[in-house]
Amino acid sequence: MEIVLSRCTIRGFRAADAGSIARHANNRKVWINLRDRFPHPYTLADAKKWIVVATGAVPETHFAIAIGGEAVGGIGLTLKNDIWRRSAEIGYWLREEHWGRGIATEAARAMVDHAFAALSITRLYAGAFEWNPASMRVLEKAGFTREAVLKKAVTKDERTIDLVLYAIVRNKRAGRAEQGDDALPGAR
Repeated sequence: MEIVLSRCTIRGFRAADAGSIARHANNRKVWINLRDRFPHPYTLADAKKWIVVATGAVPETHFAIAIGGEAVGGIGLTLKNDIWRRSAEIGYWLREEHWGRGIATEAARAMVDHAFAALSITRLYAGAFEWNPASMRVLEKAGFTREAVLKKAVTKDERTIDLVLYAIVRNKRAGRAEQGDDALPGAR
């Protein structure tokens, strides 16, 4: 998949991206806003390992955010299962030098549209750490609604903090509910 946008391109990861991913991801300011499974320091070996994981996913759910052909971040979906099988979590990161330019918002909007068009999901959600109002603004500008503040729900960098939960439901951005979503078999 490749989506060309005005500020960036969303595309599949490539083996050649390893150097730029390692260079841009190896930043404490990036790491502090992500899950602990995102390593710090972030090495070339970490980038190569991630690219194997991302390119092996079926369906493809992890993408590079590229500017001028260079991978400067990532955006992806974690598909849920069991009773949550029509939900997915969205996550993203971007090189610090590109923060505040609308790139993450543009990428998030494109990923929402792609997810709802290509996958059988009805809900996307994301959590933002209490100290990351910029990510909260990205989600709000991408059409997500703040649903909850999960008090002292996560621990990052030896601090236990609140997680702010955001979500968007299929076609709510357009102001209409999708026919039949509320009447799925077995739903109550």
